[in-house]
Amino acid sequence: MTAAAGSEPWFVWVPAASAIAREGGARLREFFAAGVETEYKGDVDLVTVADRTVEKLIRGRLREAFPDHGVYGEEGTRDRMEGEYRWYVDPLDGTTNFAHGFPQFCVSLGLERRSASLGPDEDGTLEAAVIYDPMRDELFSAERGRGAWLNGKRFHVSRTAHLAESLISTGFPSRKRHDSPNIHFYHEFTLRSHGVRRAGSAALDLAWTACGRLEAFWEFNLNPWDTAAGVLLVTEAGGRVTDFAGGLFRLDSREVLASNGLIHEELVALFEDMFAGRDLTPIPTPREFAQRRAERAAAPK
Repeated sequence: MTAAAGSEPWFVWVPAASAIAREGGARLREFFAAGVETEYKGDVDLVTVADRTVEKLIRGRLREAFPDHGVYGEEGTRDRMEGEYRWYVDPLDGTTNFAHGFPQFCVSLGLERRSASLGPDEDGTLEAAVIYDPMRDELFSAERGRGAWLNGKRFHVSRTAHLAESLISTGFPSRKRHDSPNIHFYHEFTLRSHGVRRAGSAALDLAWTACGRLEAFWEFNLNPWDTAAGVLLVTEAGGRVTDFAGGLFRLDSREVLASNGLIHEELVALFEDMFAGRDLTPIPTPREFAQRRAERAAAPK
């Protein structure tokens, strides 16, 4: 079956997953409006009643829709993990935002296909992705080979070709952040880009990189439920996802670098210099930046 121009293609997994994500997002809106009691997991990692309630709902709905599929959830669900298909579920990505009344959070569902020949340390193929932002009513979706879509309209990564003109994003762990080196990377990227945003939801950062609101996203120590859906969105939108060295991205690699592809090598080179402790190229002054931009604009295409 082929789709009309500008309309969604025939999807296998996305329709049911989208309905499930929307139902989960509706419950999150209810909790958000009412306020929820918050408890602590570790020292600062907030867990709410909403997390567990929505993961239980999603687990049940996925079982009804895809009875042979496994479910790997942030809040502890580990169902039918030996199956060929496995859903990575984050029922509430952006828990700390949610708990503080900051409206930047989402439901994230990513589907991986794992053949019988795969070893336990090998990734399968990402087949489907749904990320739902209930506060903006934005549903991002993708299936392998069928493009990336936002509320039924296809989208692509941005065409910005230089880091200096790019808006990028990152995140920090909610606990043990004093052990994270990311503040040093944040400093360098802030000075060398048009700006760095830290909005508190990795899944939405990846979705926004995919649809061109951001040019890139990087973060340390994420989990498969944080990245599975967003990584497929980025690649289906024409972007690129690797580790910080430009190598193969792994769901458990603890390094994710996603971009529009055009600035990827520049990002990788900057990471290489920072990890090596090399002296970095001096940051251009505003006058030098304006001159370089004018020179690029005047150069033959």
